[in-house]
Amino acid sequence: MHEYGLAEGVLDSVRQRAGGRKVAGLRVRFGVRHAVDEESLAQAFGFVAEGTEAAGAEVKLITVPATLTCQDCGQTAETSDVLAVCPHCAGENVDITGGDEMTLESITYEPVPAAAPSSSAAPSSSAAERG
Repeated sequence: MHEYGLAEGVLDSVRQRAGGRKVAGLRVRFGVRHAVDEESLAQAFGFVAEGTEAAGAEVKLITVPATLTCQDCGQTAETSDVLAVCPHCAGENVDITGGDEMTLESITYEPVPAAAPSSSAAPSSSAAERG
């Protein structure tokens, strides 16, 4: 399962950007050529992120299609199948480009809890005027 290696790379990027902040979720884009399964990636990420600021973060995968260009009829189309045939003429003489992206698209952080008022605050003006 190559998702573990990918998850480790994603975690490295997340941790560099998080700066110790607790991560609630992240969104990654992988091209179809990487053949990444969202459930497997989420499971792998959960395993490698254990004990870090990204532990328990939700992983959302966006799969980027490749572009197919038929050399027989000239048709161009997006495809999620790297062994695709032309959707127009069913020809097998196709070039497939793209679909090899790997991008950390976004990180969502847990909200920072509001600071509790300090008990050593300066006295109010009414208390300072006494005495």
